[in-house]
Amino acid sequence: MKKVLMHTCCAPCSIYCIDSLRSEDIEPTLFWYNPNIHPYIEYKTRRDCLKEYAKDINAELIIKEEYGLDDFCCNVSSDIKNRCINYCYPKRLGETVRFAVEHGYDAFTTTLLVSPYQKHDELKKICERLAEDFGIEFLYRDFRVGFHEGQSKARELGLYRQKYCGCIFSEEERYKKQIEKDKNASI
Repeated sequence: MKKVLMHTCCAPCSIYCIDSLRSEDIEPTLFWYNPNIHPYIEYKTRRDCLKEYAKDINAELIIKEEYGLDDFCCNVSSDIKNRCINYCYPKRLGETVRFAVEHGYDAFTTTLLVSPYQKHDELKKICERLAEDFGIEFLYRDFRVGFHEGQSKARELGLYRQKYCGCIFSEEERYKKQIEKDKNASI
């Protein structure tokens, strides 16, 4: 059986990915590395929810702790609009790949591939480049087909479901959209 390390951003996004891989007889090891998630209470809440979910479904979870607000802000401040592609994806997935190679995994993947809100094509390119650079297989699946199914299951299970991608800039974007929506509703 293929030994797969799956970068995992949160429990709700992991549901469909894990179920889908298990249906193929692939048992992924979950890997938490998300120094982009802010503020700390959000980071902790997502991490702890994933810990409980992994325990409930009997999935192995490896946690690499790094709450990285300072590093994150320093590395994205010059180009906030492209932060995901230029820093966030490469940082998190690069660490995932390094860990996978150092610990004898055959392949890696990520739950980021489930979200219709992520930059899917760019994410895929980054993973393909990392796979080539590190000599490891990128187990690509377009998990987006199961996004709503996974979110429904997360709701049923009462899992914490965040309202924004994770970084402080995505939270700001969420509020800007809400303000605009409220403004248009009052017209």
